[in-house]
Amino acid sequence: MKRSEAEIIREYGPFPDVEAVHGVTYDGERVWFGAGERLQALDPESGELPRAIPVPAHAGTAFDGRHLFQIAEDRIQKIDPGSGAVVATIPAPGGGGDSGLAWAEGSLWVGEYRARRIHRIDPETGTILRTIESSRMVTGVTWVDGELWHGCWEGEESALRRIDPDSGAPIEQIDMPAGMGVSGLESDGGDRFFCGGGDSGRLRAVRRPR
Repeated sequence: MKRSEAEIIREYGPFPDVEAVHGVTYDGERVWFGAGERLQALDPESGELPRAIPVPAHAGTAFDGRHLFQIAEDRIQKIDPGSGAVVATIPAPGGGGDSGLAWAEGSLWVGEYRARRIHRIDPETGTILRTIESSRMVTGVTWVDGELWHGCWEGEESALRRIDPDSGAPIEQIDMPAGMGVSGLESDGGDRFFCGGGDSGRLRAVRRPR
């Protein structure tokens, strides 16, 4: 497995009234992150917080090109980002133990933290379509250029890990500096990963290796 040290491009926060950063997603313009009782938008260029949507947001976040998805305990909320309305909910596969959330190939991909696995689920029904086992606890999930990455955080050690989407075997790992946890993960589709910093209340941009 290839290993490298994380290159932190930029750090955002801590933010007013944000005790922890949970799930993270990117809509092509803004980063959205779960901030407890709201889904918060961040402009990654200016660092400003232009708006928020008042919904429970304690774990993974995703964007499918039209809607935001947000884990709230044992369910996944589908949210219209224009109005902020929750337009549908489906059960979360881990029943409250879910962490990361991503959109790819017409499906939601859900990290189940302590079970160390990632589920591909039907976004309309929540039905589990397949499960990928990982050897580390999963704290965030993202797909970029056909690569499956997930965050992991155990004790004081945290990393971004690329795994084989069929076997779950680790291919590459980016080690975060000591004390910098990864609570949510999303790629911008280019050379940046956006990483939630848990109860530090911060969000970090990490360079994606080429």
